[in-house]
Amino acid sequence: MAAPSQPMVSEPRKALRVYLHLKDRILSGALAPTARMPSEPDLATQHGVSRVTIRSALERLAEEGLVERRPGSGTYVRSPSRTATLVADFSNVFTHLVEMGRSTEVRLLAFGYMLPTPAVAEGLGLDPGEEVQRSVRVRITDGMPFSYLVTYVPKRIGISYSEADLRSTPLLELLERSGARVASARQTVGASQAGPEIADALGVETGAALLSITRIVKDETGAGVEYLYALYRPDLYELQLDLERTRQGRSMRWAAISPSAAGRPAGARRSEPRNAKNPGIVKRKTTR
Repeated sequence: MAAPSQPMVSEPRKALRVYLHLKDRILSGALAPTARMPSEPDLATQHGVSRVTIRSALERLAEEGLVERRPGSGTYVRSPSRTATLVADFSNVFTHLVEMGRSTEVRLLAFGYMLPTPAVAEGLGLDPGEEVQRSVRVRITDGMPFSYLVTYVPKRIGISYSEADLRSTPLLELLERSGARVASARQTVGASQAGPEIADALGVETGAALLSITRIVKDETGAGVEYLYALYRPDLYELQLDLERTRQGRSMRWAAISPSAAGRPAGARRSEPRNAKNPGIVKRKTTR
């Protein structure tokens, strides 16, 4: 009886696998900067793929500035570039929201009123048939889109500001102008992949990994005033939580550092300069 055949793997998937493997080795330092990489035939043999697949993977690395292709000489590893990353304090969700809105650009992609999905209606505690204002925005820093924000606000609050207002003013500020007394929020962090539309808006490839955040904001009475579903590029945006060991009875536990600890905002590190325009955000150079 013949052995079952192995499932075929498409060339694009093979190229992706090789690309990710080589990228990991470059970023980890296993392939040192300026080092000459093995030839295409050698790499094809190592990975059990065709030279066309290897060439595709190397071209993608070259596009990202991780290798340099020198005709007649070979492929050489380049030093990973350092990009500015926004690092937000996770322990104090409202510290930076207004200032981030003022210090980054925004592109409004959609604005209108609709009936909410069951999840949004439940999260905001809406009455049956109550409409919400839905907006889709992309935030940009240093010319690079880093977040895709889908926001739902009860219509009774949303009608207090216009589409033009949302283009120029942070949403939290608009909510407070409307009379909403923001008091609390629940934030959940996860991961997602970019669909074609979101990938195009954020300047990434379809299927790229994204950081996802769902946030439900409530006022002093416990009524929902905002439901946010946000997707962030992990190469441009990070969440930071500083912890300290504290004693609780006879045991020790980890706790978030208080915003007033050491006379500085929570999450602030003395070795990391804060954005002058936005004290709630650390803008840090990271190696990619």
